[in-house]
Amino acid sequence: MSKALAAALATGAVATVNSTIWGLAEYLSAPRLVIAMVGSVGLMVGWLIIDAQLWHRSTEVSPEARQRARLYNASTVMTVGIGVLVCYGGLIVINLVWALFIINGEVFASVTRTPLHAAEYLTLSWFVASVATVGGALGSGLESDEAIRAAAYSKREQERRHMLQDDHGD
Repeated sequence: MSKALAAALATGAVATVNSTIWGLAEYLSAPRLVIAMVGSVGLMVGWLIIDAQLWHRSTEVSPEARQRARLYNASTVMTVGIGVLVCYGGLIVINLVWALFIINGEVFASVTRTPLHAAEYLTLSWFVASVATVGGALGSGLESDEAIRAAAYSKREQERRHMLQDDHGD
């Protein structure tokens, strides 16, 4: 997942110094920031699951097999979702530190016509984390499916999936 994280960090670094992003962040309400957050996290989770083919489809038609597939998929969504949310939180913190270091209050105020206070730093970091998460989703396409599976599944689950794949290949 290093390529996805690198893409997210690079996207966040560039977005933090972009005056257009500053203006957008200044005028986004809390509900819109939440929508941007949920959308970017959902996009990243969905992309990781689809791109790495983590969605389990049961070849059996029994109710037990369908229930087992639902449980595997729910577990996958939860595991990948928690991982993406942790990364999202880290992006907020990293972008906040970067913004505190790099943004000049006078330049910010001249562009946005708003003085730079703690609320502006937090709003900007929150919005940039959403933008960076989308950048990370794009960067995750550069990861191998094996790397994504290793991050998503335990060793035991990887062994189970390998055995199932061998059984179906025979």
